[in-house]
Amino acid sequence: MRQLLSRSLRPAGWLALIWVGFLFCVVMFSHSVQANAATTRIKDIVDIEGVRDNALIGYGLVVGLNGTGDKLNNSPFTQQSLIAMLERLGVNVRGQNLNTGNVAAVMVTANLPAFANQGSKIDVTVSTLGDSKSLQGGTLLVTPLKGADGDVYAVAQGPIAISGFAAEGAGQSVTKNIPTRGRVAEGAIVEKEINFDLNQLPEVRLALRNPDFTTARRIARAINGFTNAELAKAMNDGTVALRKPSTYPGSIADLITDIEQLPVQPDQVARVVIDENSGTIVMGADVRISTVAIAQGNLTIKVTETPQVSQPNPFAEQGATVVVPRTNIDVNGGDDAKLAVMESGVTLQDMVTGLNRLGVGPRDIITILQAIKAAGALQAEIETL
Repeated sequence: MRQLLSRSLRPAGWLALIWVGFLFCVVMFSHSVQANAATTRIKDIVDIEGVRDNALIGYGLVVGLNGTGDKLNNSPFTQQSLIAMLERLGVNVRGQNLNTGNVAAVMVTANLPAFANQGSKIDVTVSTLGDSKSLQGGTLLVTPLKGADGDVYAVAQGPIAISGFAAEGAGQSVTKNIPTRGRVAEGAIVEKEINFDLNQLPEVRLALRNPDFTTARRIARAINGFTNAELAKAMNDGTVALRKPSTYPGSIADLITDIEQLPVQPDQVARVVIDENSGTIVMGADVRISTVAIAQGNLTIKVTETPQVSQPNPFAEQGATVVVPRTNIDVNGGDDAKLAVMESGVTLQDMVTGLNRLGVGPRDIITILQAIKAAGALQAEIETL
């Protein structure tokens, strides 16, 4: 009786074991795929609404240059600024002939960070306006830095550090990097704060730096799964709305701190970026092509001049030395070019390997990619810089 019962249950038991094993393999495979997928933190792929820098700009003078400043005759704005500054200091030089090469007019730029407090210091960048040759050894005088609204938010002053130099003599000159641009580390003091209370917002928007619908939904799901509440919602491909519930004990800043470390796997559109000026090609990992045959050949014409000198025989009564031209022309029409077939759905690595086997360079690869796109076989966007 036991043998009959075991025999009757054995097929069902094996089927159950097989089904459980299959489900276990599927679950383990999905977990391994998620573990191997490249993830990044939310804080690295989004910007918080209102948390941003503000551009500042100002006009000032740099003094202390060793004869490398503006020529006052060629830069009237420098002369006018110098006269106005001296008058404010009680020195009247209006109408005098100023002939100094130690002063340069500059534009001063900086970025005011979000939530910068009064008294905090920020870095500034100094760039020449006139014909100054170098800012080496110069000191920036007090320069108000204004925002887009015209208000002064910081004041800059201090010695300038440059990453290059310029030297010249009677017959030769040497220039390294850009000596007419420098930087003053912590050279500006914040005088006015930007009023923005983040904690008063009922919700904030997370702006994706690389807009994508899939990434936006993954961010919302990661936040909702972590908080076990529907706090985030993907509004579009570039915005995720984050709402602070009334039961949350902390502020909106605390909520941002809690969710910005969550890992998310970003997605992106298959894109090929081409810079024709430098011959640079950058292709995403999801770039695919349909079945296509590629042949690449270049027409090369090589002209070589090897002139020869023809002289008369020794002691000849007539004759002159002449140059006889000898021209050799070599035409290569690319007859040895090979035709390569790329199957449908090949990966980025396969495509690069196939193009390299054809012996083509970056310039030719750019043309080939554009031709593949024109044929409708490239399943990606082409962006030309």
